[in-house]
Amino acid sequence: MMDFTSQKEYKLWTAVNDNVMGGISTGQFTYDGSVSQFTGELSLANNGGFSSVNRLLPPLTNDINAVNLSYIGDGRTYQLRFTTWKDGYRINYKHEFETIKGQQQSKTFNFNDFKAVFRGRLLSGAPELAAQDIKQIGLLIADKTPLPFVLKIQSVEFLNFK
Repeated sequence: MMDFTSQKEYKLWTAVNDNVMGGISTGQFTYDGSVSQFTGELSLANNGGFSSVNRLLPPLTNDINAVNLSYIGDGRTYQLRFTTWKDGYRINYKHEFETIKGQQQSKTFNFNDFKAVFRGRLLSGAPELAAQDIKQIGLLIADKTPLPFVLKIQSVEFLNFK
């Protein structure tokens, strides 16, 4: 389990915003003294409109097939993302989730429900997401709403559902 109430966790995350493609959105992972949070502001200027954070993961066992995310949102839509490297190819997988402003929520995501994507477009023919192939976990916001955002993350737990 990844514990985001620990100050150590947020330091492992790196931001990647739309400025890599000319945009001016901001985003970062911070610690507010009690929990880690993904914060920033989206901008649609210069064809921008996304912000993300991610971190490397230690190897996962192949019996893992789901992940539980506990969070407090701001009423916006986010993506939980995984990155794999298999046979020399990097593939990103996403699953969108809604938040309710100020409400603590917990959601379990089955790996079979993640969709393979490349630069926001769905990939066809990609292999299903498998735990042993996951190298990175991330969060992304790209809801085309040019306003500040904040998503407080409490925990991430990898699961085996039979």
